[in-house]
Amino acid sequence: MARGRRRCYVPLMVTFLSSIALPIALAAVTIVLLLGLFNMMRGGSPDTSQRLMRLRVLFQFIAIVIAMLAVWALGKS
Repeated sequence: MARGRRRCYVPLMVTFLSSIALPIALAAVTIVLLLGLFNMMRGGSPDTSQRLMRLRVLFQFIAIVIAMLAVWALGKS
């Protein structure tokens, strides 16, 4: 690499976060939410419902962190 030239990986990070990581995180939230709804509709175990609710909250947190990283990276580019 020539002196004074630095490679910028920010556009690559924005592309990865917005087109791969965020949709996967949102799909995970949706799947866990639907699993919880199906468990509730069929009268499943309350322990399972509680576990799924906690997992959904965790996945929502991860999705928000990914979205904030994408917004931050867009501001850098």
